[in-house]
Amino acid sequence: MQLCDGESMISAADSAQLVDAGRYAREGYPHELWTRLRAEAPVAYCAPPGYRPFWAITKHADITQIASQPLRFSSAQGIVIGPADAPIVPSDMVVAMDPPRHGPMRRLTSRHFTPRAVRERRDEVERIAVEIVDAAATGGAIHECDFVESIAAPLPIAVVSLVLGVPSADWQLLFRWTNEVIGKDDPEFQLPGETPDQTSMRARRELHAYFGALIEQRRRDPQDDLVSELIRAEIDGEPLTRSQLLSYCELMVEAGNETTRNAITGGLLAFSEHRGEWEKLRDHPELLPGAVEEILRWVSPITHFTRTATEDCEIRGERIGAGEQVALFFASANRDEEVFDDPFAFRIDRHPNPHLAFGFGEHLCLGAHVARVELETIFRHLLARLEWFEVSGPVERLKSVVNGGVKHLPLRYRLT
Repeated sequence: MQLCDGESMISAADSAQLVDAGRYAREGYPHELWTRLRAEAPVAYCAPPGYRPFWAITKHADITQIASQPLRFSSAQGIVIGPADAPIVPSDMVVAMDPPRHGPMRRLTSRHFTPRAVRERRDEVERIAVEIVDAAATGGAIHECDFVESIAAPLPIAVVSLVLGVPSADWQLLFRWTNEVIGKDDPEFQLPGETPDQTSMRARRELHAYFGALIEQRRRDPQDDLVSELIRAEIDGEPLTRSQLLSYCELMVEAGNETTRNAITGGLLAFSEHRGEWEKLRDHPELLPGAVEEILRWVSPITHFTRTATEDCEIRGERIGAGEQVALFFASANRDEEVFDDPFAFRIDRHPNPHLAFGFGEHLCLGAHVARVELETIFRHLLARLEWFEVSGPVERLKSVVNGGVKHLPLRYRLT
């Protein structure tokens, strides 16, 4: 590490690793660098060329401390590492709000995602999972598929669509738009001649146009779904604006689709690389809830979110000025040696497992209970019916510094 004016400042090469989407796609997460940062500079100043400078926060304790102080560390000035010249645009998304705006907006839908509400949807999740596994069954023969396309992706997009009230004929549209917004830096999701920003803006316009039409339809003919409920909702006696409605729908689709899909895919990939844990789980299916938690820790579908300091403060002796950005690397915290014994071992019976895959504090993922049910359900059916499998080709990862996604996972398998 380099020292600059008393600060822990990492080298240009190391800073570049943290913001290089192509590197994430080629090599996966930079765990070697994060491990070094945790040991040598857990609060490290980064100034990669072309990007807004930020402090890389890599320890579990520091991330939970920062995430527990939403007024001191604001989400409203951007939640991801971005270009230096990117304007800070106020957002109506819940994930980018601070108190006092955040709580009332979050509570509009929180009752749909309580453990009790999720239990009431278990039958729906079960039905969808069975349909997916049935469609992939091989009748005793050996087949090949893209695990993402055939199994991991259909479940979360179906569940979030049902919650919102999106008809099944349109699920693939939501899937495409999500890929294009989240994966804007990935050439696979760009139209010819598009820049990443153009890809994201086009997809977001199309997504908003779709939900705008659905909202108008629900105004005329309300249904028992989340879109209808959001239309009826009020904050301080006022209905949600069109922008708030569209932002809520977009967040539900993106958060409810991408991260769970990546956890399912990353979980199967982990089992393919740790066959002993797969066999242990088949022999002891009662370990499945704990296995889900270990999958979430191991995969860590979101690499980081950022916060902006609203006042001068100090963390581990490092002075962070008001207006400076901190990047909370959840995926690094989930390998913190002070929190997890043997953190680079994939162990389905790990206990305790206080991972930060769903974030922490004020912005803890609203759909965490749903994601756990989806993971537990699909893996329960795979454990019972997936007799044999192997990864049969290159794993293609998403070009993104935020979402640790696997785009394609070629699988050769036998499924009854």
